[in-house]
Amino acid sequence: MVIVLHTLLGNACRKCVSVCVFLKTQNNSSSMWFQDGSYLAEFLLAKGYEVHGILRRSSSFNTGRIEHLYHNPQTHTEGNMKLHYGDLTDSTCLVKIINEVKPTEIYNLGAQSHVKISFDLAEYTADVDGVGTLRLLDAVKTCGLTDTVRFYQASTSELYGKVQEIPQKETTPFYPRSPYGSNFVTRKISRSVAKIHLGQLQCFSLGNLDSKRDWGHAKDYVEAMWLMLQQKEPIDFVIATGDVHSVREFVEKAFKHVGKAIVWEGKNEEEVGRCQETGEIHVKVDPKYYRPTEVDFLQGDSSKAFKILGWKPRVTFEELVKEMVDADIELMRNNPNA
Repeated sequence: MVIVLHTLLGNACRKCVSVCVFLKTQNNSSSMWFQDGSYLAEFLLAKGYEVHGILRRSSSFNTGRIEHLYHNPQTHTEGNMKLHYGDLTDSTCLVKIINEVKPTEIYNLGAQSHVKISFDLAEYTADVDGVGTLRLLDAVKTCGLTDTVRFYQASTSELYGKVQEIPQKETTPFYPRSPYGSNFVTRKISRSVAKIHLGQLQCFSLGNLDSKRDWGHAKDYVEAMWLMLQQKEPIDFVIATGDVHSVREFVEKAFKHVGKAIVWEGKNEEEVGRCQETGEIHVKVDPKYYRPTEVDFLQGDSSKAFKILGWKPRVTFEELVKEMVDADIELMRNNPNA
């Protein structure tokens, strides 16, 4: 589930325009190889857009998710997909990029989005996630583009934190419990299950198995992002499937996809997940993976998006799990150390 804050600045023509896409990583502020960004870039290119991706310069730079979108993967500067180095903490570079590109749509998915790090580096998290957005908007103003740019700001369901109502909708009060909330447990599960299936791993550890989330496919969500910027007026939306599953269910579905049934034994920190057929322990609970402030139950109500945008999710929970596991099996088969 995601919350979307949609700011309409101008009324530019919505077809075949340049867009800037700022994207997130687990530890840094802008990364185009994360799935939301790669799907968004692919979606926009298919609609005839010129797409400019902005990411932090990093020694671990990797654009594997989007290499197929470039006219020339060696330069990243040719064709309709171009790459720029930038940072949401640097106003000068933001002004430079926006002035050069002169986009009519900006999608800001940039964030420091790791929960534990958000506590360890609370000031930096606020600088990227909060002030970074203000820098972007100010750069648009500085470049004189307020009459021509539409701005999409992604947010997080974790703003609801200690939820005040279920399901959560646009009017639900925020009750955040961390400087930023979003962990990547699903990827850890799919990756670990793939490794176990390939004989590269025996067991992995998780935190709260009963934490429940409204998981949806990034491909569905990027369509909603685009639809929002095609509206005449700015509106905030909750984008969600409305379908809630626990971390435990995700584990069970992932193993089921590779032909293993998981049975649970023990309680609390002593709980383990065994393969029903072999008795081998594949999952353990480790307190170090408990989040500093756990958010137990998040479920979104996207009826407003359906009514106004005509949007609804297409990919089911089971299909999402299977796709993630299959992708990681292929990845780990080719590169066990990935």
